[in-house]
Amino acid sequence: MAASHPEPAAGVPPSPWVAHFLAGVAPGSRVLDLACGGGRHVRLALQRGLTVTAVDRDTSRLGTLAGHHDAEVVTADLEDGSPFPLAGRKFGGVIVTNYLWRPILPAICATVAPDGVLIYETFAIGHERLGGRPSHPDFLLRPNELADAAIAAGLAIIAFEQAREDQPRPRVVQRIAATGRDHPWVAAPPRRYAP
Repeated sequence: MAASHPEPAAGVPPSPWVAHFLAGVAPGSRVLDLACGGGRHVRLALQRGLTVTAVDRDTSRLGTLAGHHDAEVVTADLEDGSPFPLAGRKFGGVIVTNYLWRPILPAICATVAPDGVLIYETFAIGHERLGGRPSHPDFLLRPNELADAAIAAGLAIIAFEQAREDQPRPRVVQRIAATGRDHPWVAAPPRRYAP
């Protein structure tokens, strides 16, 4: 594959939830991947022809993505009390997976453009009983927490679920796909998500 469309990191496939709802990001839009880790969703967005802003406190795990012409890499600790590094910016897609820092949840929702999509998936209460990490309640979503945050930000909920999954490993997750008021899915929702 061409360098402008890097392969996903070996052994870490993109989230099916993210892959499904990323289709709602308008061509040519910029996507924010917050707490991007090794960049599996950065790679997916680049493969789909989107430009990406990748944010993490350790961006060294992005490897060659740091020099990619369609990827802006921002090294920032989102939990150190500093101002949110993307305040005032808007994105056609906002991706957050396996990450929760409640103080910035409203700021994350505020980065969604009026025609953009928020795609968020992380661990929820109940996960701690399965013996995995995270287990501290500060890092587990409360029931309906993502839906409440999206509604408070004026976003339209397109899909929402809280579920226990046993594959690929036992976990309890909460997921949302929500859009700005000008997104076409507000009037004509996408096909139903089915993993």
